[in-house]
Amino acid sequence: MIGALILGFLAGIIGRLLMPGDVFRHMNGPTSWLVSLVIGLLGAAVGWFLFTYLLGIGDEDVFDLGGLLSAVIGVLIVLPLAGFVLRRTGMSPERPPAP
Repeated sequence: MIGALILGFLAGIIGRLLMPGDVFRHMNGPTSWLVSLVIGLLGAAVGWFLFTYLLGIGDEDVFDLGGLLSAVIGVLIVLPLAGFVLRRTGMSPERPPAP
């Protein structure tokens, strides 16, 4: 459990640093940390699915620190998708709500 949180947080931070124009760039403080953690955990699951299940590379542990690279790649897939969905639904934190 602790390893999963560390992996998610690290992957989220690294992924957001590699993609500076993400939809969450205006956040700071604990909210930004929580978003990095959630995006990192989602990215770890996507990276595990992509590499282990589809390509047959890696082990069966979804949230282990050895999968940091695949988790970061997963974050780089999840961030644009999250931005697209949030912009389409009007829930993007970077755009003011419509009157």
